[in-house]
Amino acid sequence: QVQLVESGGGLVQPGGSLRLSCQISGTISRSWIISWHRQPPAKDREFVASIIADNSTTYAEFAKGRFTISTNGAKNTVYLQMNNLKFADTAVYHCRHGGYWGQGTLDSVSS
Repeated sequence: QVQLVESGGGLVQPGGSLRLSCQISGTISRSWIISWHRQPPAKDREFVASIIADNSTTYAEFAKGRFTISTNGAKNTVYLQMNNLKFADTAVYHCRHGGYWGQGTLDSVSS
């Protein structure tokens, strides 16, 4: 069983930055890979970024150059640093491992 808990969401102005955290507990019984996904209002959920055990990363096109995914040494926390935020980045952000999902944290970009 794996538990994922997101934190760090909030209200930010356009052009601002926000760092989300995903705390991981339980037993990882498959290859270690953690991903971030988001669901904007009235839109479908979409992939944002992922990271694997050797810290190799993958990004959606909209995230390249603005977002950075990383993890700590113990691999029990994964971060999503988001810079130069835009209105379109407003969404509920979830972290995921396989079939396990966190409850989500809301990022609201507004002036």
